[in-house]
Amino acid sequence: MTFFETAIIVFFVGLLICCALCLHRIARGPSAPDRMVAIDILGTVAVGFIVILMAVTGKAYLLDVALVWAMISFIGTLALAKHLSGKNLND
Repeated sequence: MTFFETAIIVFFVGLLICCALCLHRIARGPSAPDRMVAIDILGTVAVGFIVILMAVTGKAYLLDVALVWAMISFIGTLALAKHLSGKNLND
């Protein structure tokens, strides 16, 4: 097994652990902002999975998918933060 294959497995397992911890925080979070941060981190973990998939398969278009996913996740987090603070989206 090469170093690259070992690194891919370690990163994949690490992201799975992060995913499980985020899902736990989403389910049991004491407040809405805690859940919001966990959802944001879950989006970042999804981008990590896409990047690992890109590294394994060599398909360059997956990088575009990861970038779009990251931007949409960021915009969604901003919109949810505005909603939780009690402001309108155009404020």
